[in-house]
Amino acid sequence: MNRRSVLTVLATTAALWLPAAHAQMKEISFGIISTEASNNLKAAWQPMLDDMAKSTGMKVNAFFASDYAGIIEAMRFNKVQVAWFGNKSGIEAVDRSNGEVFAKIVGKDGTEGYYSLLVVHKDSPLKSLDDVLKQRANLTLGFGDPNSTSGTAVPGLYAFAQNRVDPLKDFKRTVRANHETNLLAAVNKQVDVATNNTEAVARLVHTHPEQAKQVREIWRSPLIASDPIVWRKDLDDATKKAVRDFILSYGKEPREQAILQVIGYSGFRPSTNDQLVPTRQIELARERSKVESDANLAADDKAKKLKDIDDRLAELGRQLASAK
Repeated sequence: MNRRSVLTVLATTAALWLPAAHAQMKEISFGIISTEASNNLKAAWQPMLDDMAKSTGMKVNAFFASDYAGIIEAMRFNKVQVAWFGNKSGIEAVDRSNGEVFAKIVGKDGTEGYYSLLVVHKDSPLKSLDDVLKQRANLTLGFGDPNSTSGTAVPGLYAFAQNRVDPLKDFKRTVRANHETNLLAAVNKQVDVATNNTEAVARLVHTHPEQAKQVREIWRSPLIASDPIVWRKDLDDATKKAVRDFILSYGKEPREQAILQVIGYSGFRPSTNDQLVPTRQIELARERSKVESDANLAADDKAKKLKDIDDRLAELGRQLASAK
């Protein structure tokens, strides 16, 4: 075979192979973190995922797990290609599961953020965070999933660590659950106080208004960046374009807006991994507080650990400044 023939064969082979390599996927799985019972989440999200399938031409499967870690691991092993996370679980997906933030939620009221809460039954004598801290040895705390931003990371720092309280050790009893379960535990007086967030409370008002009336807020955090939508970085460009175009345009029509309102949102906007920086800072601040208060740590070791944390915090500060 002469040189020209060889080149012709190679060119033909490449022409056949390259489109396939860059072709849009035929099927993807969309992961949904377990903020409440999976049957409730499926009812809320399925209409949007059905629209996604029609718009993109792909089969779109809803993927649920019993906890946040299940969605993180599913993305890690490519069982999930796109997922809705909170910022804390989004960090895990980016760091451990080849994830990348490409969009973020817009709230019902048009805001790009929400708040962590402490809630109690409406008849509870607890009126404030100060009441909780003073009486904690006699209280049962409903705490969030370990990978929950508003259920664990944010209250863990702003409500507890900054007041030198360990939520896992200093209460009479601490139980972990998703947002819905914690709300219902407060409704039914199964816990004295529970972590939660404004989005979950708004959803309870929509789904179970009478139960929502039984819950009272006693503490609210600083604003938390709205939840990220994450995809695997190694998705092909055609699939990314189809997913991005659908997500960022969804909610413009009245029917689509009605679907999003049931989920608890009004739309989506572009985003990047930079939106995770404030939550990374929160996690490091919590870590610093633990190191600083560790009486069993040798002075040199403590100084070394604190310097390392401070260096990482400084780097995150620079990253956040450059992103603005």
